[in-house]
Parts: sequence; structure tokens; C-alpha cells
Amino acid sequence: MGGSTSFSIKQLSGASLLLLYAWFCWLMWEITRQYIPWNEDVAFLRIKQEYMGLAYYRQAFFLHVFTAILSLAAGFTQFSPRLTRKLPWLHRYSGRAYVLVVIFLAGPSGFIIGLYANGGLSSQIAFCLLAILWVYCTAKGWQSARQGQWDQHRAWMWRSFALALSAITLRAWKYALVGLLHPRPMDVYKVVAWLGWVLNLAVAEWLLYRWRKKTSPPKKPTII
Repeated sequence: MGGSTSFSIKQLSGASLLLLYAWFCWLMWEITRQYIPWNEDVAFLRIKQEYMGLAYYRQAFFLHVFTAILSLAAGFTQFSPRLTRKLPWLHRYSGRAYVLVVIFLAGPSGFIIGLYANGGLSSQIAFCLLAILWVYCTAKGWQSARQGQWDQHRAWMWRSFALALSAITLRAWKYALVGLLHPRPMDVYKVVAWLGWVLNLAVAEWLLYRWRKKTSPPKKPTII
């Protein structure tokens, strides 16, 4: 009875988190679709008009906006052991799509627009470092999978997806800080540029620590 109740609570918690994640993804889509098909004078771009004359910035921005959101789909297909067992082909092919999007499209374009981030040098370093780490962790995850190092693959892809989630957490922190503290806009950018992904990585490392502790074999007592 107790085990059944515990299992039901676990299922309910998982479903609630998935629904919350789906809601955040929908919000991100609502932000993204403002730029379709190629709208240069809406939302965020209204404060970036000074850079819209730069062809490479303009192209990098739209490339990033239209591809980075695709990486969020990994949250529905890549982290469910049950789904991986039942539909391994879905995990494999959606994982390859994620890797291609991050390494060749969303990551490099994110680095370019990071060079022009609001908030000055601190924000620029934060966003460029985010892009570099995102590409690096994803590449390491892909490399470890090809080498059959599945524990390493899991760890690197958790880190990669934690960085992908910065698209959501950055905005969540922005609204929270503005609502609670009413700081100046540029001060907000300086804070969320780091907070939006550093905390995500910290949480990922904590989860990985718990997972390793749970799955590692018990140590044998030392015989003296």
C-alpha cells in the first residue's frame, strides 16, 4: 500500500513538472512567433535597432531565435528512461537533431549575438561563455555516446540541457527580479546574464551527484 502511494506521488510529481515545462515551452513559442517570418521591429529587437544594420548580427539573431527553441523539445524525449527503453529510435534520432541544432546553429549564433548583449562587458562575457559551454557540453555528450561511455554521455547531456534551459530560467529570473526589486533595466541584464545559466549548472551537478551516489555500488569494508 505504502509503495503504491509513493509510486503514485512520484508519477503525479513527474506529470506536474512535465506540464509546467510544457507551459514554459509554450510561452517561449509565443515569444518566438513574434519574429515570424522576419519581423525586425518587435519585442527585444526594438532596443537593438542600432545593430540591425549589421547583416551578420541580424542573421545570427534570427537563426538563434528560430533554432534555439527547437532544443527545448529534448525535454520531452531525452530524459525519460521508460521512453528510452520503449522507443530507443526516438531517443537516438531526436538526440542527433539536438546535437546538430546546438553545435552548428543555436550555439554559434548565440555567441555572435552575445557579443552585443545588453548590460555591457559583464553580460557579454556571460552570454558568450554560455554559448561556448553549451556547444562544448553537447559535443562531449555526443562524443561519449559514440564511444559507448553512457554514464559520461548522461552527465554531459544533463549539463547541456541545463544550459539550454537558460532560455526559460533567464526570463523567469528577469520577471522575478523586476517584480520584487524594481532594478534598473541594465542592472537586470547584468544579473540574469549569469544567474540564468550558472544556477542551472549547479542544479545539474547536484542531481548528477545524487544519481552517482544512488547508482554506485556499495563500498566493501576494509579488512585489516
